[in-house]
Amino acid sequence: MTQQANRRSGPLRALGLVAATSLIAVGVAGTARAADAPLPVTITGEDRVDLSLRSDNPDPSEPQVMLRLKAPGEEFEGDGVIPPVFTGDYTIRIDATELAGVASVKLPCDADGLVAVCTGSELYAGEQYNRLGGIRLDVDDDSEAGDFGSITVTGEGEGLDFTPLTVDVLVGGPEFVNRQLSLPENLRAGGTYRAPVGLRNAGSMPSEGAVLRFHGSRGVSFPDSYGNCSYAEVTTGPLLRQGTDAICTFPDTIDAGTAYALAKPLKVRTADFALHDIFTYSFTAVSPSEAAGLRAAKDYRPGTGADLELRKVAGADPADYSPYAELDLPTTNTYDLELTGASADGAAGDTVTAEIGFRNNGPAWISALRSGGEPITFTVAVPEGAAVTKAPEECGESTIAEGEKGYRCWVSTPLLEDAELSFPFELRVDRVVEGAKAEVALPEWDNPFDSDHANDSAWIVLNGSDESTDGGTGRSDGGTSGGTASPGPGQEGDSGSGGSGGSSGSGTNGTNGTSGDISGDGTVGGLASTGAGGVALIGGAALLALGLGAGLFLFLRRGARQSGGAIA
Repeated sequence: MTQQANRRSGPLRALGLVAATSLIAVGVAGTARAADAPLPVTITGEDRVDLSLRSDNPDPSEPQVMLRLKAPGEEFEGDGVIPPVFTGDYTIRIDATELAGVASVKLPCDADGLVAVCTGSELYAGEQYNRLGGIRLDVDDDSEAGDFGSITVTGEGEGLDFTPLTVDVLVGGPEFVNRQLSLPENLRAGGTYRAPVGLRNAGSMPSEGAVLRFHGSRGVSFPDSYGNCSYAEVTTGPLLRQGTDAICTFPDTIDAGTAYALAKPLKVRTADFALHDIFTYSFTAVSPSEAAGLRAAKDYRPGTGADLELRKVAGADPADYSPYAELDLPTTNTYDLELTGASADGAAGDTVTAEIGFRNNGPAWISALRSGGEPITFTVAVPEGAAVTKAPEECGESTIAEGEKGYRCWVSTPLLEDAELSFPFELRVDRVVEGAKAEVALPEWDNPFDSDHANDSAWIVLNGSDESTDGGTGRSDGGTSGGTASPGPGQEGDSGSGGSGGSSGSGTNGTNGTSGDISGDGTVGGLASTGAGGVALIGGAALLALGLGAGLFLFLRRGARQSGGAIA
C-alpha cells in the first residue's frame, strides 16, 4: 500500500454513513470516467543521483529520491477529506536490479531484494498527496568510480496510463566544490565587490563541461554581461524572491582533482539601499545541453559581449573550497525606523481616530532574507478614559508591560527603504481626561543599524494642548526604545510595496491603502483582540519572544552568525 493510501484509511473509517456514501459516489464517478479515457499519471522523483566515494552522501537517514504520482487537476486546498480523482487498484513496481554491485539500495513499500512493489486504491489531483516513499542509495565495498546503473519505476492499473520514471545512478563521478568567499571590510552600499569565483573537481572522474549559476537578491546586480551566460531578473511579486539569476555554460572538460577560476573576478554591484543582501553561486557537473533545460524554466535573456572563461589554478588548497559559496553584503549600511503618534479631541461618548504612523527613512531596506520575512513589532498603549473600539487587523490585544494591557502591531518584512505605513485605531472616549497620553513604542534593543533611536516612540494624546503633542504630531521627544521581530518561521511579506505593508489604513509607497500583510499575499488572518494577538499567525512561542522584545535581536544575531558579520 502507498504511504498516502494507508494514511487516509483512518479518516475514511471515521466518516459517517452519509459522508462515506458521498466518497464512494465520487470514486465510482472517477472510475467510470477513467474507463472511457485512461487517466494519465506521471511517476515523479529525482532522475539522477551522483554518489561520492569520499563522503557519506549527505544525511544517511534521508532518501535521495522521493517518489510520487502526479494526477491531473488542481491540488486540494482547504480542510476536510480530500476527494480522489480516481478510485481503483493500481500497482507501482520499482526495479533496481541494475544497481547490483554498483551501490546499496533501500527501497520503500514491499521490497524483495532490489525490487519493490507498491499498491494503492486512490489517487488525488496533483502529486502532494500521492506519495510512494523514498529511495536511499549508498556506496558499498563493491562500488568503484565510474560504476553506473539505473532504477526503473513503472505502474499499471485498469483505467490508468502511467508515465514511467528512470533514475540514473553514477558512482564516483565529477563532484564540484566552490571557492569560498570573503567580504572586504571597506565595501559600502553602492560599491562593487569583485568575487573570486571558482571550483574544484573533487570527484574521481572528469566532467564534460560545467554550469555556473549565480544569484543576487534585490539589492545586488551584475553590471557585466557575457555571451555564454543568460540572465533573468525578478522585479515583481514577493520581495523575498526578487533579484537576478544567471546561468553560464562552459563546454570544456573539467579534470578530476583540478581547480579552476574565472579568468577575471565576477563583478557584484550593490545598490544604495542594500544591506545584508545575498550573493551566492555554485558550479554543477551539467552539460551545456542540459543547461538549456534549466533556462527554459525561467524567462532568461541571452548575455552580450565576450564569453566568461575558466582557467586552471595550480597549487589550490582543497580547504578553500566547500559545497556552498555565499555572502551577505554589504554590512555597513543603516536604516531609520520612525513612529509617529496622533492627537484628537472628543467629548464623553465620542469616537475618534488615532492614526499611528510607521515608516522607514532609509537609506537601507530591511531585507530579512535569512529569517524568511519575520515581522517587526511595536506596542500601542490606550489613553486613560478611552477604549479601543476598532484596531487594525495587524494589531492584537496583548500585555505590553507589567499589569498593562494594550496592543501589539506587526509590520511584515522585507521592509522597503521608503516604506510608509498607517495604523488607524478607533477610540471611544468614555471619560474626558485632559491631556491623556499613551505611548506607542518599539521595544528596547541595541541595534547599530537603526541610525536614530530618538524617533522610536511617539504619543497618542486625547484632549491635550498643542504643546503636549509636539506640534500636533504626537511625536516623542527622545524615546530610546528600539524594534523587535518575532521568530515566526517562513513568513513572507512586502511591507510598503505592491499593496501590502503595515496596516489597513491610508498607506503610501504603493500600498493602495493597505499595509502590514504578514503573509505577503494580501491576507492578514484577522488578529483578534482577545489577549492572544498574533498567536494564530506566528505561534505562542513566537508571541512570547515578541512580548519580551527580543525577537528581532535574536533574528539579527542568527543572521549575523550565518553571514559572519554583525547583527542587522
